Amino acid sequence: MDVGQPNDFLKGTSLYLNYLKQSDHSKELATGSNIHGNVLIHPTASVSPTCVLGPSVVIGPECIVEDGVRIRNSTLLQGSIIRSHSWLETCIIGWRCTVGQWVRMENITVLGEDVIVSDELFVNGARVLPHKSIAQSVVEPQIIM
Repeated sequence: MDVGQPNDFLKGTSLYLNYLKQSDHSKELATGSNIHGNVLIHPTASVSPTCVLGPSVVIGPECIVEDGVRIRNSTLLQGSIIRSHSWLETCIIGWRCTVGQWVRMENITVLGEDVIVSDELFVNGARVLPHKSIAQSVVEPQIIM
C-alpha cells in the first residue's frame, strides 16, 4: 500500500477507522441515526444533522457540511465547506475547498488546496490542482491544471 496514492490513502483511512472502532478509541467515532459505519468528525467541524455520513468518512477541523449532504468513503481536510444536497463518494477534499450545492463527486476525485466547485456539477475522478475553480462538469477522469 502506497498512501501517497489517493486510492490507497482512502483504503488506509478505512483501515484506521476500523482500528479505532475495535480499540479503546471507539468513543472518538461519531454516532447517530445519520451515521453509517465508521465516521470521525473533528470537534470544531460543523455538520448538519440532516447529513448522512459513512462508511469510512473523516471530517477535519473547521469543516462545514450543510443540510442534506451525503458523504461516503471520503476525507475532508481542514476548512472545507460542502454546500447543501451534495453527494461525495471516494473523494479527498483538500484544505479550504468549497463544493457548491447539488454537486456529485465520485470515482476517487481529489481536490487540491483552495479549490472551488460551482453548484450543480458532476465531477468524475478528477485530480484538481490547488487554487482552481471548476465551473463545468468533469465527465471523464482527468487532471485539471
